[in-house]
Order: sequence, then structure tokens, then C-alpha cells
Amino acid sequence: MNVTPETLLAKIREMYPEIGRYGLDASLAFDAATDTWLLKLVKDAHELVTHVEAADAATCLQGVECVHLSHQIGRFVRTYCEGGAGCGT
Repeated sequence: MNVTPETLLAKIREMYPEIGRYGLDASLAFDAATDTWLLKLVKDAHELVTHVEAADAATCLQGVECVHLSHQIGRFVRTYCEGGAGCGT
């Protein structure tokens, strides 16, 4: 399956609607040196950079959630959005 930044980011946004709900800036870039996709989430002065393994990216496009990514996004949202640190609904 051909994974592009646009298709993968669209799928991540679909699977994790809190990205849009809390107005997080999201970007995605492939890192050939580590064979991973780097997902960057930003809200105000807060930033999360996490990775998605290439194999996980392919399964993500098939609708399978990545446990690592779910954990990272969930923790960022709980800390900076639901914890009152500046994210609005």
C-alpha cells in the first residue's frame, strides 16, 4: 500500500477526532533514516513529536489503530486540552 503524508494524516485525523476538536496543528513527515513517520502536534506553546512505524502506517490506513499513537495523542490531549492548559472546545 502506498502511504503518503496526506493520506496518512487524513486517516489519523479521522481516527483521532480530538485533533480537530481541540484545534491542534498536525503535520506529518517521513524520516527515511528511521523508516518512521513523524507526527507533530502543536497547541499554543505545547508540542508533541511522536512516530509511527512504517508497518503501523500501512495498517493505520486500513483502519487499525496504533496503540502507541493512541497513547501519545491521548496523553497530549489529557494534559494540554482537558487539563485546562489552554485548549478550548
